[in-house]
Amino acid sequence: MSAFHDVDLYDQTILVVDDEPVNLKLLERILSSEGYRHIVSISDPMQVLPAYKQHQPALILLDLNMPGLNGFQVMEQLAELKDLIAPPIVVLTAQSQQDSLLCALQHGARDYVTKPFDRRELLMRVRNFLDAHVTHRLVRDQKEHLEALVKERTSELHDTRLQIIRRLGHAAEYRDEETGNHIVRMSKMCALLASKLGWSEAQCDLILQASPMHDVGKIGIPDAILLKPGKLQSDEWETMKTHAEIGARLLDGNDSDLLTMAREIALSHHEKWDGSGYPLGLSDTTIPLSGRIAALADVFDALTSRRPYKEAWSVTDAVDLIRNNRGRHFDPDLVDLFLADVDSFVRIKDAYID
Repeated sequence: MSAFHDVDLYDQTILVVDDEPVNLKLLERILSSEGYRHIVSISDPMQVLPAYKQHQPALILLDLNMPGLNGFQVMEQLAELKDLIAPPIVVLTAQSQQDSLLCALQHGARDYVTKPFDRRELLMRVRNFLDAHVTHRLVRDQKEHLEALVKERTSELHDTRLQIIRRLGHAAEYRDEETGNHIVRMSKMCALLASKLGWSEAQCDLILQASPMHDVGKIGIPDAILLKPGKLQSDEWETMKTHAEIGARLLDGNDSDLLTMAREIALSHHEKWDGSGYPLGLSDTTIPLSGRIAALADVFDALTSRRPYKEAWSVTDAVDLIRNNRGRHFDPDLVDLFLADVDSFVRIKDAYID
């Protein structure tokens, strides 16, 4: 049996509003004899809002002609609450004029029952509107539940994908002993730079996920070269530089935004603003912006991190190098953004110490 049919309509709250005690007693008797267990009766229309908020009824039976507040004014008050799923209102009236009934419908009433009540007509309307309202509410609840599950699952997939990407990046770093949190720091610095450029949250998240694969091509560099303790010979250096193209090939063949940007970064993060970089010798804005961002973040973190072959530079020395290479190695605009808020980059460095 579906969830819709499992709900007990007779357990739903019905709010009855009528200034005549006789009418209230009659309605209570009719509804309770049919099996409805939660009937809230109100003779003072000024008490409708407090009762509504307290009992959250699934249906309202509302008289039109009442002192103090008439039914139209009560409906206006209820409308101001702007409930996402407001209960249906059935107007109780001795009036038969079409204008009055149309006015009630315009104020939010779903239907009307004329006095004196016909028991079967009243109960039919009560059941139909309760059934419709409960079904609507269940659909809404189910939709919200499904949306929450999708959001939770999407978050899990996002986190899992990011972990896989970072592990892939670590795999390349392990080969040349650049282990630790370098790719975590570098990727967060990339996202920070991107945000300072005005990138959207989604774009910043994309570069956060893509940049850890910047050196994945080192997987294809022979150990004799990658792990050589001394200075590389010219032919060895040429082989080392091929890691950019190897990384791009490893990440090729998929048109997802993530791998497209990852490939772009892997191929271009060693290019330089003045055209002296590799592998393509690109210059200034012909270098993809993601590659220019990754280049600055990668160099700053590499300089300020200890490696088996070098000690960590001081932040001051690393900042000086980046400043001195403005318009040479690095995009001048990115250098300016970096220099304007070095402390934020240092905080990332300190938060993810190896």
